[in-house]
Amino acid sequence: SAKKKPFSCSVCKNGFSHSGSLKIHMRIHTGEKPHSCSVCEKGFSQSGYLKIHMRIHTGEKPFTCTVCKKAFSQSGSLKDHMIIHTGEIPFTCTVCKKAFSHRGSLKEHMRIHTGEKPFTCTVCKKAFSHSGSLKKHMRIHTAEKPFTCTVCKKAFSHSGSLKIHMRIHTGEKPFTCTVCKKAFSHSGSLKIHMRIHTAEKPFSCSVCKKAFSHSGSLKSHMRIHTGEEK
Repeated sequence: SAKKKPFSCSVCKNGFSHSGSLKIHMRIHTGEKPHSCSVCEKGFSQSGYLKIHMRIHTGEKPFTCTVCKKAFSQSGSLKDHMIIHTGEIPFTCTVCKKAFSHRGSLKEHMRIHTGEKPFTCTVCKKAFSHSGSLKKHMRIHTAEKPFTCTVCKKAFSHSGSLKIHMRIHTGEKPFTCTVCKKAFSHSGSLKIHMRIHTAEKPFSCSVCKKAFSHSGSLKSHMRIHTGEEK
């Protein structure tokens, strides 16, 4: 009530029981950060936030897990960690009912339903729902290839591409034909192979309508019509 909270914010009308609390609250609107870190000069609106921040520099971790003794600098981090031991999944999607152990994970998930894409490429303006997706996309523009093969030193822009490449060296063939048991290193190769068994011919000649199971076969066939030499 107004009697219990006589100090009111002139901006958002929030009420406070003490003038000091209102003073601290006003920093949200003014952007004032009177508490500065003596190490990195970062500013904070409240002394408590500075105290928590200082643990980055001091390495202090006052919150310890009672189960595995792992220590944390913030109580919230310990609370998140405890979910590993309790198995608790407290955050549920209101649309599809999928549950998450962390609030942040639910927030990211909700973008599937809302279509929100808050991360935008500064070069081509393409938008993404996750920061990680934007980071991967940026490699198109920067040509960055941070994943390097330890055998032949070939570099790749995505970890998945490196994983596929490594099969050249390891000989791994994780994709197996359910009919003849022939194995392949790429899922695409298995897909093409399956056409032997299914007789699928998805590539059709636009001139005579003859169909082929491989794009290369269609390309060779087209020379009959174009007169192009092999």
